Amino acid sequence: MLLAATLSALAGYVDAVGFMTLGGFFVSFMSGNSTRLGVGLATGRWDEAAGAAGLIVLFVVGVVIGGTVARRAGEERRSHVLAAEALLLLIAATLCTLGQPVAGMVAVVLAMGVENAVFQKQGDVGVGLTYMTGTLVRMGQRIATALHGGARWDWVPFLVLWLGLSAGGALGAASFLKFGVLALWPAFALVAGLAGLVAVAEARAARR
Repeated sequence: MLLAATLSALAGYVDAVGFMTLGGFFVSFMSGNSTRLGVGLATGRWDEAAGAAGLIVLFVVGVVIGGTVARRAGEERRSHVLAAEALLLLIAATLCTLGQPVAGMVAVVLAMGVENAVFQKQGDVGVGLTYMTGTLVRMGQRIATALHGGARWDWVPFLVLWLGLSAGGALGAASFLKFGVLALWPAFALVAGLAGLVAVAEARAARR
């Protein structure tokens, strides 16, 4: 739960940086980009529609990459997926530092797609980390269940995920206002650190 909440916060952080870099497009929230695609097509703003479509395609490619890494490493080896995400964020931060923010955002979108494979189970996303609509729906369903005699606190983990993404978004926006696209470096450092910690935990578990 702690890892999931941290990664959701990271997604919010990175999405805020991407949103402000790209002028209103998202790097992890593809529902928003899908709406922008539809609006762009309806209003004849072909450049906006093409930009939104490109981001969606990149995100799906990232999911495919993450899913492939998870399958080949073993879905219980989450450190491999985190390492792939960290590598992409390193590429993104480097490109942005070198004055290539658009190319950097390509790597960021791929990284956000990859992140969704961290909790992959039997080829399906176990926990959605970069989007919250489904999480809020599940939270509402668990609250309804609690009100009708079910488990009282099952909705709390979903609230924690949403709070993490929202707090991460606020921190990402504040960091962008101060550091610009260089705000991606802390995101890389966090994921790299998580990959290392998870790898150590996996090695200890394997020795038991």
